[in-house]
Amino acid sequence: MRLTRQTSYAVRTLMYCAVNDPELSRVSDVAKAYGISELFLFKLIKPLVENRLLETVRGRHGGIRLGQPAAEITLLDVVKLTEESFALAECFEGGDTNCPLVGGCELNGALTEALEAFFGVLRSYTIADLTDKRRAMRSRLGLEMVELEFN
Repeated sequence: MRLTRQTSYAVRTLMYCAVNDPELSRVSDVAKAYGISELFLFKLIKPLVENRLLETVRGRHGGIRLGQPAAEITLLDVVKLTEESFALAECFEGGDTNCPLVGGCELNGALTEALEAFFGVLRSYTIADLTDKRRAMRSRLGLEMVELEFN
């Protein structure tokens, strides 16, 4: 199984916003950091906003930010939202198949079990898990570290 570019960049966009939190992230900056077009990024942001993984702030100083805490957004949330199909074999899709074993094949059961294991691993990781090395990630993404002053 191979994830689409859309899924990859959706996860990366969420990671960027998590690393840049509490600041708003500009779409142009995210696109530049990952070397992708702003148009492509706008297309993949839409379902993330519709499903409350991201939120947008309009206006001159607007941008995007996580729609919920990074620790509550799992990789499975993103993958299920951005991938169209999880059919690992023709028989997963239903419909026409020339295989005489459909309906009683152990391959289908094995692949279903493998897919559930895959989903289990994705469910166990959050955006927060992927961004726990925040300082190093900020540098790699070209974000300046803002020093917080404590009184």
